[in-house]
Amino acid sequence: MRRAVTGTCARCGRARESVTDPALLLAWVREREDGTDRWLCHECARAHVRDIEGKLPTDYW
Repeated sequence: MRRAVTGTCARCGRARESVTDPALLLAWVREREDGTDRWLCHECARAHVRDIEGKLPTDYW
C-alpha cells in the first residue's frame, strides 16, 4: 500500500504532487520541528544543504 504524497516546500511553495520524477521526489527533505513536518523540495534542499548539515547532532560527525 502506497501512502499519498502531500505537502509543499517550506521555502518556495512547490507542491510535491507537481514532481513526476521519482528520483527528484526522493531528494525532498523532511524536517520535524515541534511536532510539525516541514518539507524542502529537491532544489531548496540542495541550495540549503549547509543549513541542514548544521542541524545534525555532533555525534553524527
